[in-house]
Amino acid sequence: MWKIVKTRFQQGYRTSDYPNGPSGLPDRFRGRPAVSEAPCAEGCTACAESCPTRAIRINEDKKVHLDLGKCLFCTECVTACPEGVITYTTDHRMAARAREDLVLSGPEARLAQALEEKTRRLFGRSLKLREVCAGSCNGCEAELTALGNVVFDLNRFGVQFVASPRHADGLVITGPVTENMRAALRAAYDAMPAPKLVIAVGACAISGGPFAGSPQAHDGAGSAVPVDLYIPGCPPHPLTILDGILRLLGRLEEGSR
Repeated sequence: MWKIVKTRFQQGYRTSDYPNGPSGLPDRFRGRPAVSEAPCAEGCTACAESCPTRAIRINEDKKVHLDLGKCLFCTECVTACPEGVITYTTDHRMAARAREDLVLSGPEARLAQALEEKTRRLFGRSLKLREVCAGSCNGCEAELTALGNVVFDLNRFGVQFVASPRHADGLVITGPVTENMRAALRAAYDAMPAPKLVIAVGACAISGGPFAGSPQAHDGAGSAVPVDLYIPGCPPHPLTILDGILRLLGRLEEGSR
């Protein structure tokens, strides 16, 4: 026991200073993609053809549009494109309020806007969340679990996960919403008292991910419940999730912890 206590003291202060300091992510971190605004070469569709989830489309004007809600961050498009139209940045900020805001057509992204003032007053200092795994591979759950460790410490922002939807202000949904989980997801949503929030975490919960179009999946949380916040990734980094939640609560705009 004393050895554990001694080791902990030797480690020092481990909690990230985010959002008041740098994220501390390494240079190899694969964050938000950036799409060039320049048109593709005539007849070149290599990036779109390489995408396993059809997250990339090329319009008539030959410009690339990348749907973050479908993207698996596999970088197959980067390898396939001879012109380097798509690159990956180290920016962890990707969450959006509207589904269409996840479609990138340039180097910048439309980040999530805060809730209206009345709702922010309700949830801004204390937000209770219930997580529902609707057919996930558990990759997103691992990142959600990491939010509770000493590095990210979600509780310091007044955000906690609870065991029952009856005690929750919002649902955090992962997975493509399989046929066997759709009724359970809807029941959990109906059990929450109003007003309530829904957060879709990961490509599967946003669009169905690699399972989109399957007869046993319903292509994301939006097929069963209304979604207030989309957090893309496969899986999203804990800072991406944290950034989205804080933006939803207006905490980053105010500079408040």
